[in-house]
Amino acid sequence: MADLKFQRNFGIAAHIDAGKTTTTERILRYTGMIHKIGEVHDGAATTDWMEQEKERGITITSAAVSCQWNFPTVLGKATADTKKYYFNIIDTPGHVDFTVEVERSMRVLDGLIALFSAVDGVEPQSETVWRQANRYKVPRIGFVNKMDRSGADFLMVVRQVKEMLGAKAVPLQLPIGAEDNFKGVVDLIKMKGIIWHMETEGMTFDEIPVPEDMVEEANEWRQNLIEAVAEYDDKLLEKFFDDPSSISEDEVHEAIRKACIDLSIVPMMCGSSFKNKGVQTALDAVCRYLPAPVDIDAVEGINPDNGETVVRKPEASEPFAALAFKIMTDPFVGRLAFFRVYSGHLDAGSYVLNVRSGKKERISRIMKMFANKQNPIDFIEAGDIGAAVGFKEIKTGDTLCDEDHPIVLENMFIPEPVISVAVEPKAQADVDKMGMAIAKLVEEDPTLRVKTDEETGQTILSGMGELHLEIIVDRMRREFKVEVNQGAPQVAYKEAFQSTIEHRETLKKQTGGRGKFADIVFEMGPADEEWLKENPGKQMQFVNDIFGGSIPREFVPAIQKGFEQSMSSGILANYPVEHMKIRVFDGSFHQVDSDSMSFELCAKSGFREAGRKAKPVLLEPIMRVEVITPEQYMGDVTGDLNRRRGMLEGMDSRAGAQVIKAKVPLSEMFGYVTQLRSLSSGRASSTMEFSHYNPAPNNIAEEVIARVKGKSKD
Repeated sequence: MADLKFQRNFGIAAHIDAGKTTTTERILRYTGMIHKIGEVHDGAATTDWMEQEKERGITITSAAVSCQWNFPTVLGKATADTKKYYFNIIDTPGHVDFTVEVERSMRVLDGLIALFSAVDGVEPQSETVWRQANRYKVPRIGFVNKMDRSGADFLMVVRQVKEMLGAKAVPLQLPIGAEDNFKGVVDLIKMKGIIWHMETEGMTFDEIPVPEDMVEEANEWRQNLIEAVAEYDDKLLEKFFDDPSSISEDEVHEAIRKACIDLSIVPMMCGSSFKNKGVQTALDAVCRYLPAPVDIDAVEGINPDNGETVVRKPEASEPFAALAFKIMTDPFVGRLAFFRVYSGHLDAGSYVLNVRSGKKERISRIMKMFANKQNPIDFIEAGDIGAAVGFKEIKTGDTLCDEDHPIVLENMFIPEPVISVAVEPKAQADVDKMGMAIAKLVEEDPTLRVKTDEETGQTILSGMGELHLEIIVDRMRREFKVEVNQGAPQVAYKEAFQSTIEHRETLKKQTGGRGKFADIVFEMGPADEEWLKENPGKQMQFVNDIFGGSIPREFVPAIQKGFEQSMSSGILANYPVEHMKIRVFDGSFHQVDSDSMSFELCAKSGFREAGRKAKPVLLEPIMRVEVITPEQYMGDVTGDLNRRRGMLEGMDSRAGAQVIKAKVPLSEMFGYVTQLRSLSSGRASSTMEFSHYNPAPNNIAEEVIARVKGKSKD
C-alpha cells in the first residue's frame, strides 16, 4: 500500500450542467486512465455508464474511479521531486432527485471540488451540495468552470460563494481573458501567467509574465490571499508588511493547506474543462491543499457492547473498520458493496462483522472500481475506497469491522421521499419478478420506499421526484425485464399534531385463562424545537417520566414501539405522522395479565384516541423553485406561480436573464416544465428541490382527506 500522505479521496459535486462529468473525464485523460476523451453529449463519458445516463446526458448514480497523478511537475513534466499521488474520485449527480448519491459520497470523502458555472454562478443545487459538505465537515476547493462561455465572470462567482454560501472564498488565480478570449490564468502565488496548448489537449502549457494590464489587479488579489491565510502563519503577515518578495511559495501553500483543511477558506480556481483548460492546476491544488486520510481526525464510533466511544486511527495496524456507503447490483458479479476503510487491513476471502445484523460475512473478493468495471485486488487498507462481493445481507450505512473489536460508525442522513406512484405488473406472471426487482432497487437506493396500499392492494413506490420514479420504472423494464402499469404521481403528504394533550388509555381483555391488561397515562403532541435541532432525521421524541415503578421498566420499550409503529399511519388520512413527542409519566400493571404485547397494543389504541384530540393537521411538501427566464416573460411566469399558490421570495438578474425564486406546494407543480415552455416559447428553465413541510390550507386538506376516504370505501 502506498504512503497515505499521497492518497486523496475526493468528489466532484455541483448543480446540474456545471460540468462535473466533463471534468472527471478530463482528469481520467490527464492521469492516463483513458486515451480518448468521451463527451457527455455523445453518451461516451466513462462515469456515465448507465443506459439512462447516456440517453439523457445526465448523471444518475455516483461513479467511483481510481487514478494516479504526478506532482509536483515543472511545466507538466516530471522531475526528481515528483511523487505519485493516488486518487479515489467520486463523480456525483447534480439533479436534486438523486441527492442521496451526493449525500452518501460526502459521508466517506475527505475533500471536494465544488464546481460552479462561470455564467450561472451559485445555483440551487450548489447550495444543497454545500450544506451536505458542511454537514460532514468536508474541506473543499472551488473550481469555476465554463470560463469560455458568453457571460462568464469569475469574480462574480467568487462574490456569490461568499454572499450566498457564507464561505470565505479566496481566489488563487485570475483569468486571462474571458468568454471566447479565455486563454489562461494568472497564478497569484507564483505571480506568473499560465497559457495552455490546445494541440496537446491542454496537457502542456507555457509560463509567461503577468500581462501588463493585469499587474495592478493581480497584486491586489495576492494581498487579499496573503491576508486571508496569514492567521495560519504569523510570520507570513510580518514578511508581507516588511518585504512581500521574501515570502516563499511553499510558505503560502502551507498556510492555504492549513486554512483549507480547517474549513476556514475555500481556495477558488477557474478554467474550462470542455476546452481542456485549468483541470491540471485543479489536480495540483487537490494534492497541495486537500487532506490525505492521515490529515483527518481519527474516526469516532460507538462500541455496541457497552455504548462507549471508541477511536480508530487511519493506520493499517489498527483493527479493521469500514462504512458501506453504496450498494449496486452488477449483472455479472451480483451484489457489490462500496465501502470506505477507516482503519485496519482486510484480505480478500476473510471475514468481517456487520454490526447492524450482528452476522459474520465472508468477503470473497475485493475490487477497485473504475466506473462500472472492476479490477480485483488482494487486500485493502485504511484510507482507501473499494467494493466487495460476497455479502448475504447488507444495507447502505452498515458498519463493517473486526469481529473482536466491534464499532458502530455514524450513519448518513437520508432525506424523506416527497412523491409517490402506484405500480402493478402488466402480466400476472410478472408479480414475483416485480417484487424481486423492487427489492433490489430499494436495497441500492435508500430514498426509494415501497409499501402496499391495504385498501387497493397496489404497490406504492415513493421517491424524491418525478424524474427519480421515472428512472426507477425504466430500470425495472430494462434491467429486470418487468413491464408495469403506473398511476399518476401522488404527493407524499404527512400529518402532525398541533397541541399537546394528556390522555389515559387502559387495555382490559379477559378471555379464558390469562388476560391482557395495560394502563398508561401520557402526554402527546408536537416534538420540542430544541430536540428537533439536535436530532435531525428522527421522528419521535420519547420521554420516560415513570417514577416509583407504576409500570415496570421492561415494558417501557414496548410502549415506545407501539407509538413508533402507530406513526406510520395518521389520524386524518393514514399518512405518516411527522415529529411527535410522547411523555409517559404514569400507569399501572397487573402481576399476571400484563406483558410487553399488552403495553404495545395499549400504546397503539392510545395513539388513535389521543390523536383525535391533539388537533391533527395535514402537511404538504413545499418545494424551493428557481426559474430563469428572459425579461419579457417575467409577468407571465410570476402570474403562473401565484396561481399555483406560490410565495415569491425574490428576483435577481443573472447573465442577462431574470431569476425568480419562490416556494410552491408540490401538488401544484405537476407538469410545470411543459407549462413553462409554452409560457416562454421554450426559453425559460426551472429547477426544483424539496424545502419543508407546511400545514395544507383547509380546502386542500378536506379534498385530500375526502379522496383518501372515498378510495378506501371503493
